[in-house]
Amino acid sequence: MPDTPAPHAAHAAHKTTHDAADDPRNDDILIYVNGALKPKAEATVSVYDSGFMLGDGMWEGMRLYSGKWAFFEEHMDRLFESCKAVSLDIGMDRAGILEALTMTAEANGMTHDVHCRLMITRGVKVRPFQHPSLSRSGPTVVIIMEHSVPTAGTGRGIRLATVPQVRGLPMSQDAKYNSHSKLNCILACLQAEQAGADEGLMLDPHGFVNTTNACNFFIVRKGAVWTSTGDYCMNGVTRQKVIDVCRDAAIPVFERNFSLFDTYGADEAFLTGTHGGQTPVAMIDGKPIGERPGGGGPVLDRIRALYKDLVARDVA
Repeated sequence: MPDTPAPHAAHAAHKTTHDAADDPRNDDILIYVNGALKPKAEATVSVYDSGFMLGDGMWEGMRLYSGKWAFFEEHMDRLFESCKAVSLDIGMDRAGILEALTMTAEANGMTHDVHCRLMITRGVKVRPFQHPSLSRSGPTVVIIMEHSVPTAGTGRGIRLATVPQVRGLPMSQDAKYNSHSKLNCILACLQAEQAGADEGLMLDPHGFVNTTNACNFFIVRKGAVWTSTGDYCMNGVTRQKVIDVCRDAAIPVFERNFSLFDTYGADEAFLTGTHGGQTPVAMIDGKPIGERPGGGGPVLDRIRALYKDLVARDVA
């Protein structure tokens, strides 16, 4: 009987799109909780909080470059539209959120290579039940900022496994909500791990390739960039920026339905997300993608350079 790998060995071989270089400064960060800055070990919310109890909340991931939040307005568009759709009053406008972000960044001495998770929940409930009317304290607002240099784009690329968990129809839970309710994605992630992969490649309800459990998904075929229609996936800010830079640079780009057959035959594949930017995919369902052992290729190289320039212009 073959030896079972030790848990630490399995973990060491695992890779995610959110991998980042260890930074001891993150041990002493201050976290924003409802207007107060609290040491990491003391930053807590109530067990009656709607986000903890039910996943009732929305969040945004953003990155700080040269003292400015990249694509801030686009992230706020998504946050405010999501909160409006679920009748969640944030309790502050965009200027108020920016002020809270600035306060947190300054308190931590952060200016560059910083990742932020901004979380808004419906607040503390008076009783531990579902109905939104039981959340009467006003929203809970939490801002976690960490020094974060992504490492997922270095070394070998991400390994994907197609998983049985799918991105559902909008009338079940619309994937466009960047909600605290991530169980659908967590199940896909677990299924991928159990298949020996890093992330799960999720199909839409019709069997077309859609997204991974954590990022938006792209392939390259004969110099053209393909991604899903967007009907069943998170409307990623980085996803849209990649589409935009392709169009501006006359790189053919298509939002379309495509199958696993198209995916296995791709010349390149990559993932997009605010944290990692663009991350190469090396293998899907045990099949190597492209000619580079680590994944990626000339089209992804060009897109990365174009995206880096776009970020620099946005934060200038």
